[in-house]
Amino acid sequence: MNWILLLIGGLFEAVFALSLSKISESNGKEMLLWILSFVISVSLSMFMLYKAIDNGINVSVGYAVWSGLGATFTVLAGIFILKEPVSALKIFFLCTLILSIVGLNLITNK
Repeated sequence: MNWILLLIGGLFEAVFALSLSKISESNGKEMLLWILSFVISVSLSMFMLYKAIDNGINVSVGYAVWSGLGATFTVLAGIFILKEPVSALKIFFLCTLILSIVGLNLITNK
């Protein structure tokens, strides 16, 4: 269950990063909606991290996995939603990040 909380928290981390990008591109009412999206998603992301740690995940592993998943989802959102350029090196390093997350999951007791 804790790993699912971190996964959901990582997704919300990508949403708040995406919201930051959209805030700088918008104005008026649309900007306020993106700010609201940011506030809600950052709050939910942090809450999911808190719950995973509160339920027994080590802080060091929980934070590393949460931030790694957030970074992974943010890169994927950049590629697929924001149409950012893709390179072989970007994919290579994204894969190493994912392998590191899996590795931390495998060596953690809780």
